[in-house]
Amino acid sequence: MEAKNIVLNVNGIEVIYNHVVLVLKGVSLQVPEGGIVALLGGNGAGKTTTLRAVSNLLQGERGEVTKGTIELRGERIENRSPSDLVQRGVVQVMEGRHCFAHLTIEENLMTGSYTRSDKGEIAANLDKVYTYFPRLKTRRTSQAAYTSGGEQQMCAIGRALMTNPNIVLLDEPSMGLAPQIVEEVFNIVKDLNHKEKVTFLLAEQNTMVALRYADFGYILENGRVVMEGDAKDLASNEDVKEFYLGVGGAGRKSFRDMKFYRRRKRWLA
Repeated sequence: MEAKNIVLNVNGIEVIYNHVVLVLKGVSLQVPEGGIVALLGGNGAGKTTTLRAVSNLLQGERGEVTKGTIELRGERIENRSPSDLVQRGVVQVMEGRHCFAHLTIEENLMTGSYTRSDKGEIAANLDKVYTYFPRLKTRRTSQAAYTSGGEQQMCAIGRALMTNPNIVLLDEPSMGLAPQIVEEVFNIVKDLNHKEKVTFLLAEQNTMVALRYADFGYILENGRVVMEGDAKDLASNEDVKEFYLGVGGAGRKSFRDMKFYRRRKRWLA
């Protein structure tokens, strides 16, 4: 990936939980301005931990970045508080949506503008969210608890957009959603990226869907990046097809089970 216009630069980070458990082992990645970058891999690969390292939500789980750096537009941010990072434009849509069940859809959306004072721009942002998520406009007076999983996912993304972000971190946006709703959500993400130039870093187990919508991808395994490349190249790669898309040989559980393989071991470079 070219080094110009990089919004987020993660360089060789290690993350430890409870001062004992090493989860990330030198993860590096870059997210260009106006791009969609996918962070791929199975359950436990380190995707969510990577996002939480960027947003510094590790603190609540007794985790910390012990090595490496994280930069937002060239400025070190790995020791910034989560609230400070939101004000700097780093916002995370957490796995499981986490909408406020007792609030209406519109009240949930407005919580995303809590740190802002520009009322005119806030109103314009809300109209824009409703333009991209017409379902939310229809359900704006409904309590979030009584909306569908897909509507809650749209609400969580819309709430993130209300912060006026530099980058949106999407954690498992397809989880628990029907296939047609997954496609609808990803199509909206793509529209936001193309038309509004919103930058996304998304963690996703659904490799096939993620690579169809992303520009670039990183594959994690056991806390390390084992492969990276343009999304189209990854989607057509035989190893990726076999291990992450379910196409090809059977009986091998990970890349390390292969005697010979074609990827570059970045951590040994």
